[in-house]
Amino acid sequence: MTITSVDNSGQDVIWGGDQLDLDAYLRRIGHDGPRTATADTLRAVHRGHLAAIGFVADGIERDRLPLDIKSLQDKLVDGGEGGSCYEHNLLFAAVLTRLGFRVTRHLARVRRGNTTDIRFRSHTTLVAEAGGERWLADVGFGDEGPLEPIRFENGAALTVGGWHWRLDDDGAEWVLRSLHEDGWFDVYSFTTEAQYPIDLEVAAHFSMTSPRSVFRGHIVAMRVGPDVRHVLRDRVLETRYPDFTGERRLLAAEEVVPALRDVLGLTVPDDQAAKVTAHLSRNRSAQ
Repeated sequence: MTITSVDNSGQDVIWGGDQLDLDAYLRRIGHDGPRTATADTLRAVHRGHLAAIGFVADGIERDRLPLDIKSLQDKLVDGGEGGSCYEHNLLFAAVLTRLGFRVTRHLARVRRGNTTDIRFRSHTTLVAEAGGERWLADVGFGDEGPLEPIRFENGAALTVGGWHWRLDDDGAEWVLRSLHEDGWFDVYSFTTEAQYPIDLEVAAHFSMTSPRSVFRGHIVAMRVGPDVRHVLRDRVLETRYPDFTGERRLLAAEEVVPALRDVLGLTVPDDQAAKVTAHLSRNRSAQ
């Protein structure tokens, strides 16, 4: 991915969004409503995206993660597959831009409740603006990610179904939080510095290929909705509910691909299915 020009405001002009088949994307998420840059449209396409396209990070034998729009279109739209945060949010940013939103892409530090260790910026999130309003939009985090955009202001709150989120300005960074049984849980933090294609490319490469990454050598998939969250990591399948109850199952290697397809609703090509099953069969202790 290369940046070819920048306008006077410092915003990048070309992320390859001209390669996006917007009609095909909107059919994929089932959106036949307005294509205007309003809060209602943003909310509708955000929810439609999450309902239609699942999260999956396949770090098994991977040496690259293409992030150009054509590759994302082929995989997430035409191929019906899921993707990682980079794939989801870069595709979604292109969609929002084509719909008339002003969008900035940011890199975030995943916290998952840990507020002391400084982790590298491994997650990408978006801020979309229209009509003088700004919104945090994130269709790519997975289990703890917001199901709808959150107004980009200190203390903004969001409730969808039984799940709750809050966005706070802590002075140095913005922090997205979700409500857990014991209180507010830091999901991730970020600054408002705009990122460029090379920034996302480097972060994605480390996330998917480094031995230090939580994804390397693993299959991680999630499907989220207003009433339930399904999270699969290798052979462990967790189901979580808004009342803080849930279940945890250890699957046989041969049960993982059916779970990806039937429980998480993901399209898994046969070659990828064979790779996942073989890897988990060789690593029976993965749980």
